[in-house]
Amino acid sequence: MLTSEQNKRITRVSPGTPMGDLLARYWHPIATTGELHDNPVRPVKLLGVPLTLFQDRQGRLGLIQQRCAHRRLDLKWGIPQNDGLRCAYHGWTYDVNGQCIAQPSEPNASRFADKIKLDSYPVEELGGLIWAYIGPAPAPLVPRWRPLVVEGALRHVSTSTIPCNWLQCMENSVDPIHAENLHGHLWRYVVERHGAAIPGTEESIQRLLRKHAKTAYEPYEHGIVKRRLFEGDSEDSLDWQHGHPLIFPNTVTLGGPGLYQMEVRVPVDDTTTWSIIYQAYVPGHGVPVPDQPYLPTFDAPLSEIPDYIGAQDMVAWRDQGAIMDRSAERLGDSDRGLILYRRMLEEQMKVVEDGGEPLNVFRDRTSNHDLGPVAWDYGPIQNHKRGAVYLRTSGPFSPILDDLDDLLAQGAEAAQRGNSDPSPDRSP
Repeated sequence: MLTSEQNKRITRVSPGTPMGDLLARYWHPIATTGELHDNPVRPVKLLGVPLTLFQDRQGRLGLIQQRCAHRRLDLKWGIPQNDGLRCAYHGWTYDVNGQCIAQPSEPNASRFADKIKLDSYPVEELGGLIWAYIGPAPAPLVPRWRPLVVEGALRHVSTSTIPCNWLQCMENSVDPIHAENLHGHLWRYVVERHGAAIPGTEESIQRLLRKHAKTAYEPYEHGIVKRRLFEGDSEDSLDWQHGHPLIFPNTVTLGGPGLYQMEVRVPVDDTTTWSIIYQAYVPGHGVPVPDQPYLPTFDAPLSEIPDYIGAQDMVAWRDQGAIMDRSAERLGDSDRGLILYRRMLEEQMKVVEDGGEPLNVFRDRTSNHDLGPVAWDYGPIQNHKRGAVYLRTSGPFSPILDDLDDLLAQGAEAAQRGNSDPSPDRSP
């Protein structure tokens, strides 16, 4: 249990707050290349700061203040130009650095534009995600986590906007016990009331209903490893040996043979979280993977009938309240991972307050390579049951669900034929 003041300290994310100042030291995804393909101008908000993301007609990315400096129109109505973004109201145009480069209604000889510059922020693309940094200069490197850079992968991402504070979404990542209840018992009850909408639901429910025999949590170089052992399993099981590492501060990793997965909980503001499930499927065994000019992106809705795993998580996060009151909670032994994570947040906030650099801020390019815990090394796919990928994605919403299923089936078939090169390539 925390005091109300402690709860405020670890949940509020606006600039100038202890948690906001910590989270501002990190790059955060704010969009995907698939979304920019649909619309090259997007309003975004990060850590309570409203911004405009755009891609000019040369393909360059810009991240600038929300409103035009002239008459304050929201630049989400901006028109991409070859060299910037043109305000729809009076034509003032800004380059990717926020500098005003055109004012069509001013005299030809005017140098007024030279004096106008909007705040701008570093923005980069990696792995099909658009990453932003709004903290103090100089910006660190965008971390090259393995799912973002592994070669021979077919990727997609599901996103959801959840009306609650980021921390209750993230605390789920060090709470394995919820799986047997939220994804087991609740799912079974949903099926009882509404019917089974997803093929293989009963098989999945049976697996998720397994009781946890024991759990363990330990710090590692990038965060916390969560381990769990189900009743009837031996300690050489993947869930116990590999675990599910939490990458500090706001990412959890999952996976299995042929799958690298990251789930990122982006703090939009104090009461809004943008949840991202990013998956890279690697068939291995020499199976060719089609090119992806942009990252397929789809919305996983916050359904009132939580008939898939993602929806069950989202309703639990949302219905703890906009900002969960941790002064009223009562924690038990099964909450050891959650207590460890909160302690880590406090430690890293103190590092920043003391003028230091927190965990997972990277500045050395030679070491910023294929980052990730050993727990990601599940190896290539060997077996795949057609239809199983349906349950590993965010319900039935992926636009490339059949492609993923076919690709993993090809990888499993190649493995059974004894392909001599089963390992996925990795980026240099």
